[in-house]
Amino acid sequence: MPTDAWWRDAVIYQIYPRSFADADGDGMGDLPGITDRLPHLRRLGVDAVWLSPFYPSPQHDAGYDVADYRGVDPRFGSLGDADKLIATAHELGLRIIVDLVPNHTSSEHEWFRAALAAGPGSPERERYIFRDGEEPPNSWQSVFGGPAWHRTPDGQWYLHMFDVSQPDLNWDHPEVRAEFLDILRFWLDRGVDGFRVDVAHGLIKDAELSEWTAPSVILGGLEPVGPPPPMWDQEGVHEIYRQWRAVLDEYPGGRILVAEAWVQPEERLARYVRPDEMHQAFNFPYLEAPWSPAELREIIDSSLAANDAVGATTTWVLSNHDVVRHASRLGFPPGSKRVPGIGIGDPQPDTGLGLRRARAATLLMLALPGSAYLYQGEELGLPEHTQLPDEVREDPAWERSGHTERGRDGCRVPIPWEADAPSYGFGPADASWLPQPPIWAEYALDRQVDVPGSTYELYRSALATRREHELGTGELAWLATDPGALAFRNGDLTVVTNFGAEPVALPGGSRVLLSSEPLDADGRVPSDVTVWAVF
Repeated sequence: MPTDAWWRDAVIYQIYPRSFADADGDGMGDLPGITDRLPHLRRLGVDAVWLSPFYPSPQHDAGYDVADYRGVDPRFGSLGDADKLIATAHELGLRIIVDLVPNHTSSEHEWFRAALAAGPGSPERERYIFRDGEEPPNSWQSVFGGPAWHRTPDGQWYLHMFDVSQPDLNWDHPEVRAEFLDILRFWLDRGVDGFRVDVAHGLIKDAELSEWTAPSVILGGLEPVGPPPPMWDQEGVHEIYRQWRAVLDEYPGGRILVAEAWVQPEERLARYVRPDEMHQAFNFPYLEAPWSPAELREIIDSSLAANDAVGATTTWVLSNHDVVRHASRLGFPPGSKRVPGIGIGDPQPDTGLGLRRARAATLLMLALPGSAYLYQGEELGLPEHTQLPDEVREDPAWERSGHTERGRDGCRVPIPWEADAPSYGFGPADASWLPQPPIWAEYALDRQVDVPGSTYELYRSALATRREHELGTGELAWLATDPGALAFRNGDLTVVTNFGAEPVALPGGSRVLLSSEPLDADGRVPSDVTVWAVF
């Protein structure tokens, strides 16, 4: 495989800049803090880093409301700091992927300020989706709750599929398309290796703004039947990404596009990663799968088949900045309803069970052919902060839902590096933009480095073994096993995950390379354990 196709089997680590490392002690993570901690990622064994937005922003949605796509918010540093981060990463052999948010801008972006000042019918308003009328143009609902239309003082309505401070761009306008081609080149010229594209399936809206009364779900839950809703997965998005791909292909080194596209079924998602479009798309059906061998096998098979049909790699993921961490999500009883956040008074996960299953789930994921994404802190076994006080929540979903949806803050709490340091080593002071729970000390990196059996060392061993055995470029072959388990071969590696209550036997003659928990006294795989073995 040529090096330009590095992404086909890469393990990519997501950094949420607010919460990774704080160099100046103000309680907010920053780019210099990330740069200082990059050796951790090199030692962990990942191939690339994806950075959530660090652009100038009023931070109404944690930076996904971008006011300037060519700058760095002073909270996080400067363009010079970004250049140093990219250069340092490359010196360490790490690639850098940055977030791009093309569906909407901040209401403080110069284009939107100009649109409000210019008034109805102006060329400035044509860059966004404005409409006349005494009533909203339709009944579309915002992903964050409430109507997706907001009325301006002069009587027009503008569309915002997310927060009211995030007006949707009009991607049928040539100026919008030209602007983002220029933004791509700006960051490619600075050396970034790719872009994770936020709401990649949302740029084009149905031309008639057809009525749609169902909730505008984006963070999971779309049913894989019927035509796509008029605001998601419209055919016109593919022309945009073909244009973007042509730009990236002008640059050396295998620059990539990664789709955040909540699209079902897998065959429609695979259309985003056809040879002339994007390189990867997050596998959200896999992320949302219950802890069930039958359902996981079905999703693995359908994902591989859909991507193989278009010559694309399959991209696996278990956690990110938008969902409950899998060390907590897997700690609920079977059949529990998926929740968008956990807080005080909510049903609480079994922390021990959640971590046990999370370790097993991670070994299962990292043994699959394709690429994988890790979310900061999962290598420490971090759970969700499920006791975060409601008064400190910043996710706009909390307010817009009328305090019925706890939102995503619980997975965004600054991570712990040193058990006995201020802010657990997040920064040089006790400051932390979201409060860290006292239990963070036991998960701190310095409590786990070189400790046999720690979650950090499990991840490090798994990534080294994955590379040594070339699992990312391998092929999966299912093996017969107990009904409560999954077993497959990838190259010379045999993988067994036991979901059942009773231990299951490994194939005869197996030599265990790695196990998410110890085997039982008879050498069998206990419940909620994954084993990697060779013959």
